Amino acid sequence: MTELQTISPIDGRVVATRNLATPTEIEATLNRARKALDGWRKTPVDERIEVVRGFVDAFVSMTDQLVEELAWQIGRPVRYGAGEIRGFEERARHMIAIAEDSLADLRLPEKPGYIRYIKREPLGVVFTVAAWNYPYLIAVNSIVPALLAGNVVVLKHSAQTPLCAERLVEAATSAGLPEGVFQSLHLSHGDAAEMVGDSRVDFVAFTGSVAGGRAIRRAASERFVGVGLELGGKDPAYVRPDANLQHAVESLVDGAFFNSGQSCCGIERIYVHRDRYDAFVEGVVQETSRYVLGDPMDPETTLGPVVRKTAARGIRQQVKQALEMGARSLVDPDLFPARGGTYIAPRVLVDVDHRMDVMSEETFGPVVGIMSVDNDEHAIELMNDSCYGLTASIWTNDVDAAVSIGDQIHTGTWFMNRCDYLDPALAWVGVKDSGVGCTLSQVGYEHLTRPKSYHLRMDIGDEV
Repeated sequence: MTELQTISPIDGRVVATRNLATPTEIEATLNRARKALDGWRKTPVDERIEVVRGFVDAFVSMTDQLVEELAWQIGRPVRYGAGEIRGFEERARHMIAIAEDSLADLRLPEKPGYIRYIKREPLGVVFTVAAWNYPYLIAVNSIVPALLAGNVVVLKHSAQTPLCAERLVEAATSAGLPEGVFQSLHLSHGDAAEMVGDSRVDFVAFTGSVAGGRAIRRAASERFVGVGLELGGKDPAYVRPDANLQHAVESLVDGAFFNSGQSCCGIERIYVHRDRYDAFVEGVVQETSRYVLGDPMDPETTLGPVVRKTAARGIRQQVKQALEMGARSLVDPDLFPARGGTYIAPRVLVDVDHRMDVMSEETFGPVVGIMSVDNDEHAIELMNDSCYGLTASIWTNDVDAAVSIGDQIHTGTWFMNRCDYLDPALAWVGVKDSGVGCTLSQVGYEHLTRPKSYHLRMDIGDEV
């Protein structure tokens, strides 16, 4: 039996050891899911809502335990852990609030002699493959709306966050979800790919790397099965000359370094109008210097380690390449005593350009590059010079300019004067290599249901 070990980025200790699911266990899980589907999909929406609401309540009640476990599994400082639970609750409760309207039959204008409507039917078994960096926020995007829509769910969480999958199932079970409606499995990549190809799976919701997304697509290529992919990002920001500079500095530094830069929609590159460039960079250096790199279990720590040593090596390599190609690092390293391993001091790089990986490839660490631009057109050109398109932001007091520029940026979400946030009332979607499909909002329900048209002719009279 193959074992899964979760190594903590804090100090290298093993925080969880689990057996990977056997073929027999996978088979039994899928069979339970198919068996549970018929009853759950026939359960009225209002009853599904009540059960899922209880699931959310039970999960939120576990906050103190979840915060400490998150720190050990991914290295996020404990002072921030409860924020993810609040985000989970916000998204879940919004999807609950809009469920009845979003899932209601779509009635068409009256046509004499006919009844016509479109019913939204559940897809069936949803296989959610969630990433580690926001293990609960990522999982909730598909799990809660899928359940509300009448689907059943099998969850595979990252090998870095196995406890998160178990806590979600624990909360769902305590809330009374019927057997087989929500289950989890600890799986190898190979077994996950086989599940994607299994005819009992009706939809795959994957969050992870571009390479992982391609692997999911290949595994699904022999079947006509829906796949939603949220992949990488290299999210840009543009600071216009009319921006509130203090607000832009504070928000963008947080957007770049929160969760040690390991955010799907974190800020990785900033373009600043040349008239504000020097003042902005000075402000960013001052703001970054306030961070405290250290043990995530210490409530004073604001910057923890990155998730694993291999990730740290990749981040350091990007910085090294940039420095060798002429970039300069501005933050005083003496403010962040060397700890080595998974601990990386925040880096603010200038004199960067798009030849450097740090401005073109996903970094997923506490590093941000800053470039000056001549005008809006220059900023638009550089922001679009990327294979990614998850989010982008503009910092300005001119709403008309923000909308006009936003219309020209290739991105799934366009922010003005904020970043690194997901509003559950809006569609969460990427373009280019950032993925396909959509979660959350009313639009998200359309990806977890299929339309079925009813065309009933009523004017043929009685047979005599």
